[in-house]
Amino acid sequence: MLQDRARIHVRAGAGGDGGTSFRREAHVPRGGPDGGDGGRGGAVIVVCDEALRDLQAVARRSHYAAGRGGNGAGALRHGANGADLEIAVPPGTEIDSREEAGERSGRRWELLAHGQRATVARGGAGGKGNKRFATATRQAPRFAERGLTGEEGWLELRLKLLADVGLVGMPNAGKSSLLARLTRAVPKVAEYPFTTLSPVLGVLEGDERQLVVADIPGLIEGASQGAGLGDDFLAHVERTSLLVHVLDLAPELSAGEGSDPRANHATIERELAAHDERLARLPRVLALSKADLVTAERACAAVAEWQQRLGGDVPVIATSSATGAGIEQLAGELQRRVPARAAGGADARDSLVGPLATGAAGAARVGGSGAGGAAEEELAEHVVLRPAAQAGFSVQRLGPRSFAVNGSGIERLVGRYDIENEDAMAYVAERLRRIGVLRALQAEGFRSGDELQIAGVSVELDPGAAA
Repeated sequence: MLQDRARIHVRAGAGGDGGTSFRREAHVPRGGPDGGDGGRGGAVIVVCDEALRDLQAVARRSHYAAGRGGNGAGALRHGANGADLEIAVPPGTEIDSREEAGERSGRRWELLAHGQRATVARGGAGGKGNKRFATATRQAPRFAERGLTGEEGWLELRLKLLADVGLVGMPNAGKSSLLARLTRAVPKVAEYPFTTLSPVLGVLEGDERQLVVADIPGLIEGASQGAGLGDDFLAHVERTSLLVHVLDLAPELSAGEGSDPRANHATIERELAAHDERLARLPRVLALSKADLVTAERACAAVAEWQQRLGGDVPVIATSSATGAGIEQLAGELQRRVPARAAGGADARDSLVGPLATGAAGAARVGGSGAGGAAEEELAEHVVLRPAAQAGFSVQRLGPRSFAVNGSGIERLVGRYDIENEDAMAYVAERLRRIGVLRALQAEGFRSGDELQIAGVSVELDPGAAA
């Protein structure tokens, strides 16, 4: 069964801690600090692999973690960088880091061509060793930085098949039989509705090229709102260049849904447009299936009636999967109507890369869906930088002699040092003074001995000593 959805938690590696060390060798007086830096944490990278067909391998696990950076050591030995973790996904995979529907924050990626990569979680930076803090007035620093934690969060993965042609129609309209006759695919064929429970792919061989044809499971009225098999499989027709609407010539003689072909046709077209307006604009071919169940005169009359109804832009072909009637004509029509540059799945859409423009840093190149063979928008390779939320801090009075400082930068600064280390806290106090935090605290009435909380941790600071 096709696995087209997965929800996984990814965690990048934390950076390694910096080393606190002093050079101690014979005949080397006053060797000084020689602690090395910690290594960067490994990143989690999603890679597009054309050898995969669905997300089954990804969905087997729910948690993925990259390697942690190594700690720094003496003799200026830097820690090793953490190992990156690569997750392989098939072409056509969309990745969304937004945990809740409708949430605007987060990032999105779309991988369509083999080899495309997306860094979905960046590793934390390594901490600096004590050698980096040595100055003329601080010649023997006895502290070092801690490594930062890596990014982590839940990702929603969704696969949208990269097919050139999509077969749509009511349940038991004959789509699976038609796919089996056009290609070498072997879908399950039976006489009851909803025989096909997941999309099936087949390859239509031509003289000069191949076309990927997808059998989309049967749609019914209300599918775009979740009725029947729901709208899960409607997404698989979004990237097709051509839709073949398969319509049962005589539903009253088979196990088809309903007895009015015109009503069945209108229902499917309405559900496609309700799911995505672009689907309503895709080129169409109408395949009247099961022509062997009616007389030749009735089949010819039906073709003429539908051709007059739909106009000359939509070819109408009477087909029979049992006898092979109309199959070669339909195959030739597909080869002619699918644009050459759209054939072949991901290779034809190698100009589409992610992330899609929703994050703080936008995409290098972003394109459209490729529907209908429309020209894809291609932008120059560059990084789009958008204004982020103002970086700063705020001072909050919690009580008569209790204060709190809030701000991501301030919290990250305090979190990188050991608050039990007097040398480290003296350095932090100096940094806070230069940033202006102590000045803001004093303006609120902060005095030596007052309680101060930063990132939920009580910190002891002496404004007079820091000044």
